[in-house]
Amino acid sequence: MILNPGSARLRARTVAIPDPGPLETYLPRDGASAFLRKGDGIVGIGEVARFATDSLDAADIWWTEFSATIEHETELYGQYGTGPVALGSFAFDPDHSNEPSVLVVPEVVIGRRDGQSWYTRLGYGRLVDDPPERQPAPEAPGELSWSDGAMSGVDWELMVGEAVKMLNRGELEKIVLARDLIARASGPIDPRWVVERLTTSYANTWTFLLDGLLGATPEMLVRRRGGLATSRVLAGTIRRGTDDEASRLAEALRSSSKNLREHEYAVRSVAERLAPFCSGMNVPEAPSILELPNVLHLATDITGAVVDNVTALALAAAVHPSAAVCGSPTHVALDLINELETLDRGRYAGPVGWIDTAGDGEWALALRSGQIHQATPNEIQIYAGAGIMSDSNPAEELAETIAKFRPMRDALSG
Repeated sequence: MILNPGSARLRARTVAIPDPGPLETYLPRDGASAFLRKGDGIVGIGEVARFATDSLDAADIWWTEFSATIEHETELYGQYGTGPVALGSFAFDPDHSNEPSVLVVPEVVIGRRDGQSWYTRLGYGRLVDDPPERQPAPEAPGELSWSDGAMSGVDWELMVGEAVKMLNRGELEKIVLARDLIARASGPIDPRWVVERLTTSYANTWTFLLDGLLGATPEMLVRRRGGLATSRVLAGTIRRGTDDEASRLAEALRSSSKNLREHEYAVRSVAERLAPFCSGMNVPEAPSILELPNVLHLATDITGAVVDNVTALALAAAVHPSAAVCGSPTHVALDLINELETLDRGRYAGPVGWIDTAGDGEWALALRSGQIHQATPNEIQIYAGAGIMSDSNPAEELAETIAKFRPMRDALSG
């Protein structure tokens, strides 16, 4: 859908502005989108175009064609991620989801990156310089009641046990299984309340908001900045514990054969799928430890030199779904996920991020997230998953999901 009042060409103007302060404070109650990390990123307000699809490749084609029609006047020519952008989120598995994937082109963008702040307005006809103002602070959801989603914890453990049997029979190498919880409030849940708390408590992650999907993910599926592609692969997790326990737990994670094998499958899947689009790649031999307030992850940052001007969205289409959120082999794991979970993941664990007119952008995985559905604004469905291996312990995997629920539960409670 393109919101064009006539035959006028879509125009955009980008200007440098003083530091606007916390970007999330400009989010309106409705029609807001965001992708933020460590105070940098972009906030979108309103929309001039929207493209609903079930295909990342179709979204890439649409944006390439649509963005080429924009007449852009800018003070920041060539600076990464400035100017008109599309923010998007995509279903984990569009063949088994009722949740539509979407790209949204905001009418207004406020951004900050590398010490530079800017403001972009899009529209048809004459553009008025009218930067948005900060919004009133959002209200807390109030008292929440929690309930199981598709499965109880006990039933989910039984499902994991069945998956472990399949893994030990050699039917596949790894599978990632998810579960959900439902929170209900007395009134509509304001997503900005959650976003503001996630940006504070989980500043090292990427906080996102689009069409009711919100969260704070630690995993970058793929970023393209000029000729360089990067991907942060996370697989292998242990609870964070106290500060005194962190070193011991990190060493336990680093020496865990189960977690190292799980991580190896995820790294291999991303590297193999990025390779055809890169003239050279760097894949570290051993993972590092990523420390978050709730968990520790094994992490590997893959880099590659992009060829043939492949866009960030096309790279995301090539890599998703990786073994980090699906399993290995991919097609076998995907079939078993749909057979076992009885859960519509929607856009959970799917790509979420942005792309600019140069084809640069960032596409993370929508983890540590939740969905507020338009039909039930008093409810939010939150998700968590765990990588299951042949030697997985169902009780330990359940505990891992509980730890991964913590960011959203804490942000909702305030």
